[in-house]
Amino acid sequence: MSDERTSGGPELEALFVRDLEREDPRARWLIEDLWGRSAVGIIGGCPKVGKSWLGLDLALSVASGTPALDHFPVLEPGRALVYLAEDALPQVRSRIESLCRHRRLDLDTLDLAVITAHLLRLDSGRDQQRLRNLVARLRPRLLLLDPLVRLHSLDENSSFEIARLLGYFRELQRAFDTAVILVHHTSKKTRARPGQSLRGSSDLHAFGDSNAYLFKKDAGTVLTLEHRSAQAIAPLLIELVSEGEVTYLAIREGHDASRGGGGPPSLPARILEVLSASKVPLSRAELRAQLRVNNQRLGDALSALEAARSVRRHPDGWAVVAAST
Repeated sequence: MSDERTSGGPELEALFVRDLEREDPRARWLIEDLWGRSAVGIIGGCPKVGKSWLGLDLALSVASGTPALDHFPVLEPGRALVYLAEDALPQVRSRIESLCRHRRLDLDTLDLAVITAHLLRLDSGRDQQRLRNLVARLRPRLLLLDPLVRLHSLDENSSFEIARLLGYFRELQRAFDTAVILVHHTSKKTRARPGQSLRGSSDLHAFGDSNAYLFKKDAGTVLTLEHRSAQAIAPLLIELVSEGEVTYLAIREGHDASRGGGGPPSLPARILEVLSASKVPLSRAELRAQLRVNNQRLGDALSALEAARSVRRHPDGWAVVAAST
């Protein structure tokens, strides 16, 4: 038997647990409670349920630093890169313009780029390298690819073929520290767990660090989340709202899709509730005392709400921006 110490191979390293770097809980999220930092995963659902709108909402939120779904703070804003394979470029622009109108954002300063290729086949080594080169050049915080079925010609039921494709996305995530969101269809079969309804190999469900699933119910569209390293919030009821030239996804306030109401609201929603109930502006210390959150989380949420023009800082504290302003 050969002596492994002299075989010429690299040494395998190990550290005692006490020497491992501690995890920063705040570094866990790209969008608090919605998507993990540098997480790969899937937005799944049946056709015409709002998957593309949700993907664009997350991308625009990261690019602008405004709360996703008008509620969930972006903890690490940065550039976003999107590819909508089923929409013509004018339609892509129209959707993003609509979301910008709703958020009162300037499209000309939005740090969001759109891949313009007519065809992108990521089971092809050539196109894999093209996308890798673009990600290396733009360094997006988030990459949205919609839908997965238009990005390859593989057998989605083949674990071997799909695992190789998913391995490419994981390599992109690790090489460039970017979150990767794939939009994918679900089958018509109802399963015990939403992820088990994804069409194709079970590797697709196992792949995600963060996943989001949209399903139609009598009460509306249900958004269910799951995360590999964090507890998921209760399912939410959401709806696609159209107001003239403005279309956007909104949470139906006061509804918990799993229990008919009473689900835990996000921190921005709690801030708005407390400020709305107060007749005078509240200082940051007063907000902390009422909300019982750490100073850093409160500061990030206030900054996100201020960027979205939902709250305003006054000399004596914070207040909700009136609807007429």
